[in-house]
Amino acid sequence: MKFVKFTCAIFSILFIFTSVQYSQQNTLRGTVKDNDGSPLIGVNIYLKGTKIGTNSDKFGKYVLKYNSPEDVVVFSMAGYKKQETKTSGMAELDIVLQEGVELSEIFVVGTRSYNRSSTESPVAIDVLDLKDAATRFGQSDMNQILQYVAPSFNSNRQSGADGADHIDPATLRGLGPDQTLVLINGKRRHQSSLVNMFGSRGRGNTGTDLNAIPLSAIDRVEILRDGASAQYGSDAIAGVINIVLKKSVNEFSGGLSSGAHSASLRTDRKFDGEEFNLGGNYGVSVGENGFLNVTLDYSRKGFTNRPADPNQYSIYRNQFGDASLENFGTFFNSRFSINNDATFYAFGGFNNRNTDAFAWTREASSDRNVPQIYPNGFDPHILSNIKDQSLSAGMQTKLGEWDLDFNNTIGVNRFHYFVDGTLNTSLLDKSPTRFDAGGFQLAQNTTSLNFTRYFKEYLKGLNVAFGMEYRIENYEIFAGEEGSWKNYGVIDSVINNRVQKIDKLGKAGGAQGFPGFRPENVLNESRTNLGAYVDVELDVTSQWMIGAAARWENYSDFGNTLNAKFATRFKITDDLALRASVSTGFRAPSLAQIYFNSTYTDFVAGVAIDKIIAKNNSTITHALGIPSLKQETAVNGSLGLTATPFDGFTATIDGYIVNINDRIVSTGSFQNDDPDIGVQLKALNVGAAQFFANALDTKTTGVDVILAYSKNIDSHIFKISYAGNFNNMELGSVKTSSKLKGKEDIYFGRREKYFLLASAPKSKMSLGIEHSCENIHTSLRFVYFGKVTLVDWNDAENVYDSKITTDLSFAYDFTKNLSLIIGGTNLFDVYPNKQEPGLTESGGLWDAVQMGFSGRFLYGKLVFKL
Repeated sequence: MKFVKFTCAIFSILFIFTSVQYSQQNTLRGTVKDNDGSPLIGVNIYLKGTKIGTNSDKFGKYVLKYNSPEDVVVFSMAGYKKQETKTSGMAELDIVLQEGVELSEIFVVGTRSYNRSSTESPVAIDVLDLKDAATRFGQSDMNQILQYVAPSFNSNRQSGADGADHIDPATLRGLGPDQTLVLINGKRRHQSSLVNMFGSRGRGNTGTDLNAIPLSAIDRVEILRDGASAQYGSDAIAGVINIVLKKSVNEFSGGLSSGAHSASLRTDRKFDGEEFNLGGNYGVSVGENGFLNVTLDYSRKGFTNRPADPNQYSIYRNQFGDASLENFGTFFNSRFSINNDATFYAFGGFNNRNTDAFAWTREASSDRNVPQIYPNGFDPHILSNIKDQSLSAGMQTKLGEWDLDFNNTIGVNRFHYFVDGTLNTSLLDKSPTRFDAGGFQLAQNTTSLNFTRYFKEYLKGLNVAFGMEYRIENYEIFAGEEGSWKNYGVIDSVINNRVQKIDKLGKAGGAQGFPGFRPENVLNESRTNLGAYVDVELDVTSQWMIGAAARWENYSDFGNTLNAKFATRFKITDDLALRASVSTGFRAPSLAQIYFNSTYTDFVAGVAIDKIIAKNNSTITHALGIPSLKQETAVNGSLGLTATPFDGFTATIDGYIVNINDRIVSTGSFQNDDPDIGVQLKALNVGAAQFFANALDTKTTGVDVILAYSKNIDSHIFKISYAGNFNNMELGSVKTSSKLKGKEDIYFGRREKYFLLASAPKSKMSLGIEHSCENIHTSLRFVYFGKVTLVDWNDAENVYDSKITTDLSFAYDFTKNLSLIIGGTNLFDVYPNKQEPGLTESGGLWDAVQMGFSGRFLYGKLVFKL
C-alpha cells in the first residue's frame, strides 16, 4: 500500500500515464436506454458525493469504477427523471430512464424547454461546477473564479477608482458590465447601485455585484455566450449568467481557507493581503419532495500594497493595491409541495460588506493638508458599507396541460461611503478626520408570469413558452454630512451686481479623497417596465431543431422596443453538430446613468468653481444640447460546432459578431475656458462638466474555443482542458451634439477609447491539467493574458505585454468527507509591465489589467461534508 501511495504522488506531480492495478476497485458496466429501448447518449453517470463520473457513449454504454458496495450511482439527463441505485457489488447494471422532469431540477439558461440539456442547445452555454473550481484553486470570490475558468469573462480588482475598488466590474466578451444579464435560479437579479466613473474597466457602466452571492450557496453557474434580449429582456446583449443554488438535503458541507500574497515588492514585510474564508451549507427535507437549504459565509481580506521605488519614480500613492474587506453573506433556497401539481418555492439572501481602500497621497507640503493634524502628510481611506438583499418567491403548477410559473423577485443594493484618515482643509486644524459621505441605492421589483408546454406529437417535439413581466425600479442618492462636502472658507459676495462665491482662505473644501454628496445631488427617481415574450423550439427531425423568440417591452421613460431571435442546431452525425443564431437586442439606460450626479469645488484665482458630473436631465446638459439617453441596440450573430470525435473528448468552437449602436459612455470633461461653450458654463458657475451620452457604435467579433479530454486508466483519472477567447472590437465615429461638434476628442477622446478597447482583450487562454489517483488529486493551470494597450495622462501609450500565470494545487482526501488542499496561484509572481506612476489611471505602477497587481498567492483549504 505504501508503494501505491508513493506512485499516486509521483503521478500527481509528473502527470505520467501508466497502468497500475488496484484490487479493491470494482467495475460497473451497462447500457442506458429510454422507454422505447433507444440508447441514450450523454447521460451523466456519477458516484454520489464524489467527483468520479462518466457519460454514456453513442450506444448508451458506460463503464464506471467504484470502491464500495455501499456506493450510490446516479443517472441524470435533461428531460428524464433522475435515478439513484446502490451498486451492491454489481458488475453490470442496465438502466431505463423515464421521461419527465421535476421543474426544480432543471435551470438551463438560453432555453425554456425542460427537454433540452446545455449540450443540445443551439447557442454556446458553459456549465461550470463552481464548487470544484473554488476548491481546486485559490480565487475566493465569484468574479475572480470566473475570470480564470471562463475565457470570455474578464474582471479586474481596481485601485484608486473610488467605488470600483469596492465592487469589481466584470465583462463578457469585452462588452459592458451592464450588457450581461444575471439570473438566479432563472430569475432576474437586481443590479448594483454603483456606476463606475474611474478605473480601467466598465467606465460609465453599471453592473451586478456577483460577489454578494455566497460561494457556498452555489451549485453551478451557467453562462450563455450569446445575445438573449429577445428571451430575457434588457441587459442580455453580451449574454446571460445564471446562478443555480444548491438544493441538497441531510448534508452539512463547507470549508475554511486561509492564504496570503507574497509581498515581493515590499521591504517591510514578506506577505500581505491575508485572506480568511469560512462557509457552511445545510439542507433539510420538508414534507414530500420539499427542502430548505441555508448557507452562511464569512470572509476577510487584508490590504495589499505594491509601492513604487522612490529612488526610481515620483510617488503619488504611498499605499497602492487591493482594498481590504470584511464580508458576511447568507442565502437560502427552498421548495415545498402544495399538492401533486403545485409547488411553492422561495430563495434569497442578505450580504453585508465593509471595505477600505486607499486614495491618492496628500504630501505634508500639499495645500490640501493641515500640518497641525498630519505633520507627515496623509493617505485618505475611502470606506464603504454595501448592503445587498433579495427575495424571490413563486408558485409552479399545472393549468391544464401547461406548466405555469408565477414569481415575484425584489432586490435592493445600498452603497454608503465614508472617508477616514482625511480632513476638510477649509476647517483648518478644527477639522474632523472622518466623514459620512453619503451614497446611493437601487431597488428592483420584478413580477413575472410564464407558461410552458411540450407537445410531443408535433414532429419530434415542440416546446412553446410565453409570458409577461412587470418591473419597477427606484434609484436614490442620499447626502453626506455637511463637513464631507462644504467649503467653510467660501462666502457670498456681490461682484458686478452678481452674487459670487469668494474663497477667503484659499483652501479646498470637503473630505479629501472623496468629497461627499451634497443636498443638491439628492434625488429619488423611479420608472416602470412592461414586457411580453413568446419562445418556441421545434425538433423538426431527430437531427435538426429550430428556435425562435420575440419580446416586446415598454419603458415609462423612453418608450417601446421589439426584439427577435432565431436559432438552429443540426446534428450531422452523433459526434458532430452545427449551431447558429441571429438576434436583435437592446439595453435600457440604467437609472444610475440617467440620474447620477456629483459636485466638487475647485478654485480659480480665489473664486470657487463647481466641477460636476451632470445628470442627463439637468440644465447644463440641455444647455449643451446633450440629448436624452436612449436604449442601446444590438445585432448578434453566431456560428459554431460541437464535436465528440472519440470517447472522452469534446470540442466546441463558436464564432460571434456583435454590432452595438448608441453605446452609453461617460464623456470627457468640458472646461469653462472653452472658446465655444465656456460662456454658457460660466453663466451657470460651472468650471467643468461631464455627462453620460449615447456616444458611439461598436463592432465586436471573436471566437470561443473549448476543448476537453478525460481518460481513466485503472485508478488514474486524467483530465485536460483548453479554453480560449479571441476578440476584436472596432469603434465607430463619435456622435456629439450639434453644439459640441468638433470637440469629439473631449467628448470621447483617445484615452477613453483605449479604456473601452482594453475591456475587450485580444486574447485570453487557459490550459488545465488534472490528475486523480485514489485520494490524491493534482491540478495545474496555465492562463495566458493577451497584450493590452492604454493611453496615459500625457497621451502616450502604456503597453502591457502578454503574460502567462501558473496555478498549482494538491488535494488529499482523508476520507470521502474530509479533504485538504494546498496550492498557489500565480506561482511565479508575474506582474504586468511597469509604467510611470502618476500617469496611470490608478496612480501606481500598473493599471488594473491582466492578472492584476497582487502577485503570488499561497493558500490552504479544508473542505468537509457531514
